[in-house]
Amino acid sequence: MNTRYLTTVAILAMTSALASPALAVDCPIRIGGLAPLSAPGSVTGGEAMRDAMRIATDEINAGGGVMGCDVELVVVDTEGLPERGRAVMERLITQDNVVAVGGGYHSSVGLAAKDVAEAAGVPVVFAETWNDQITADQDRFIFRLAPLSSEVAAIYANFAASVPDVKNVVIVAENTDYGLPASDMTRQGLDAAGITSTIYTVDIGTQDFSGIVQRIRADRPDMIIQVMTGEAAYNFTQQAAEAGIGPGDLPMTCDQNALESAAYWQNVPDGNLCFMNRVGLPTALYTERTTAFEAAYIAATGKDAAESYAMEAYDSIMILAQAIAEAGSTEGEAIVAALEAITYEGVLGTITFPVNSSNTPEQAGLDPKWWHQFPDPAITVVQYQEVGQSSTDTPVVFPPAYVTGEPIWPHQ
Repeated sequence: MNTRYLTTVAILAMTSALASPALAVDCPIRIGGLAPLSAPGSVTGGEAMRDAMRIATDEINAGGGVMGCDVELVVVDTEGLPERGRAVMERLITQDNVVAVGGGYHSSVGLAAKDVAEAAGVPVVFAETWNDQITADQDRFIFRLAPLSSEVAAIYANFAASVPDVKNVVIVAENTDYGLPASDMTRQGLDAAGITSTIYTVDIGTQDFSGIVQRIRADRPDMIIQVMTGEAAYNFTQQAAEAGIGPGDLPMTCDQNALESAAYWQNVPDGNLCFMNRVGLPTALYTERTTAFEAAYIAATGKDAAESYAMEAYDSIMILAQAIAEAGSTEGEAIVAALEAITYEGVLGTITFPVNSSNTPEQAGLDPKWWHQFPDPAITVVQYQEVGQSSTDTPVVFPPAYVTGEPIWPHQ
């Protein structure tokens, strides 16, 4: 094992040993993990999250576990469906007896599953669920590492406003609790920038986009923004490229699963010049912790980089383990208290939840969406600029604070 990991594991072990008073716990300590591992969910994203959560668990146990116990990770398949997310959360709590839950990809799943966990008093640290309402409900046991949809929408609207000669944008959004509010917030941002927009909605898992592609061609937009998840985004991007409205023809954003370079280029051979959202520190700003995790992830998966959602999934398990250790307890309320006070040095950066029961949104003068929300995830736009390029090598082209290279604009 890379010795740089031992620092974190040693901290967890030391924290566990020093936690006082420590309550008797049943070993192993079970932590649940939510991931979409079958269609219509984003399978590539789910598999990445599962692999990252397994790496986290292995590291924790290699360092002596938590409170003298090994951690057992129980990963369940949400399929990207809210009813399935609710059912597997119930199973994790009532049958698998998990003390906390990490992971989570689709917002619709998160919205359904969080209510089950809240009612049961089981803490959840969501890794990749963006819908603002997940934290805006101010549930006692719900936390989030992923960015807010409204914040990402603002990035995309501002990016579109920075693109030369963009006056008309088409937004293609999935008909889900992620796609609908995110596309509406993006449109509001475009409106504020004086850019007109049209939204086309599709069902999650759509494969044939021919009808929408033809309608978009008739619209003659200056830019296309995708608000979709999973492999459906591959299908749309390639079909748009074949129709002459793809990323090589006009500015287009792709779903962040395009960061899985091998899968992207296999499914979207005509996808060069696509812009992608990436959450987490830009490569140039990776900490030792980020670099070490990526090395372990590449070794475990054979990929050439660690995706945003893999990093978030890893951090969701590691921060729960640290909270349990600092609480000296597996009781839900004790874990929540530890999470509200935590400072965790993760692969995403220094993670805290500063808006909480001792500093409510009202007291902080903030919108309720900041409740139990990691406030500082880096949100950037990167661009593929060579066919077959690794997402690790893509330049950051927006926002200005993180820029590492100039965008290449397609020839219309």
